[in-house]
Amino acid sequence: MTPFIKRIILITFLIIANLSHVNSQEYQNEKGIIGLMYHRFEENKYPTTNVRLKEFNLQLEIINQNKIEFISIDELRKILIENKSYDSKKVLITVDDAYRSFYENGWKILKEKKIPFVLFFNTREVNANNPNYMTWDQVREIHNSKIGTIGGHSFSHEYLVNKSESEIKEDLEKSHKDFLRELSFRPKYFSYPFGEYSSTFKKIVKEFNYELAFGQHSGVIDKSKDLFELPRYPVNESYGKAERFLTLLNTKPFPFKSFKPENKFITKFENPPKIEIEFFKEITNLEKINCFANDGGEWSKKKISFIEKNWIKVNLDKKFTTRTGRINCSLLDKDNQWRWLGFQFVVDGN
Repeated sequence: MTPFIKRIILITFLIIANLSHVNSQEYQNEKGIIGLMYHRFEENKYPTTNVRLKEFNLQLEIINQNKIEFISIDELRKILIENKSYDSKKVLITVDDAYRSFYENGWKILKEKKIPFVLFFNTREVNANNPNYMTWDQVREIHNSKIGTIGGHSFSHEYLVNKSESEIKEDLEKSHKDFLRELSFRPKYFSYPFGEYSSTFKKIVKEFNYELAFGQHSGVIDKSKDLFELPRYPVNESYGKAERFLTLLNTKPFPFKSFKPENKFITKFENPPKIEIEFFKEITNLEKINCFANDGGEWSKKKISFIEKNWIKVNLDKKFTTRTGRINCSLLDKDNQWRWLGFQFVVDGN
């Protein structure tokens, strides 16, 4: 038996073991892991993807003041795949794209404070010595520090969800060759470009031996989440102010059993999608759930109907008019904290 097949069998076993050892009551009581997504640091002409250093330092201080522990992605893997227990809320810092401003600004802060993080980047721009991106030597510095973990983000960072299976595989294979040449390993963790994925893309990511994959939909990570559809809260100039930041830190996991449609890449004939969410029976006050969507081009509250007591239908009355369709659901729990759940769809323009 080849080492590759042995590893696939081991990962499959761990996933099955994880699902069988976690019951619905444990899902209900999980504290959750808050994934934070950053891109640029002190590049103030890009407010939608930038965080100012003054605000970044304040955010780290808020996390410390609230006694929330920073977690590495390897520790997250142990929780999600090996079913490691944890008794307090955690924060995972993720950084996408390896912009030079992260190395010159954000990395210095995280290194000084010894805060773990994961850096996801596509290799094409690094190969080309693009001055707006980090170099391979800088990536090696972060990898060798043992503070930052290096993750995959494709080769090209194009809209891969629109590509054929062979094109997606070719792109990921290019990135793996770059990682092997420069770092002598293939990354275990992946971030979808633009947070876009389909059932096909997820399948390919699994085939390439990634163990966890992240989107760009908001929500709290917990053991009920799909290992290849993990949520993150985007942090930027608009959504990084102290009050809003503290609010997202206080959100709780919103565990669920199933979601339809499974494929988040929909055709124009499937727009708007027919959405059903089945929750665990231990979730209380579900009749008070609120769901909002940006169908029709603007955010509005959606009508909820119940298929069964813990199984709802979210009724979208308009088509998604942009490439990305989003749905966010929240529920005020009995401890007066908000459970939060987000989904992202991509509408095929063909």
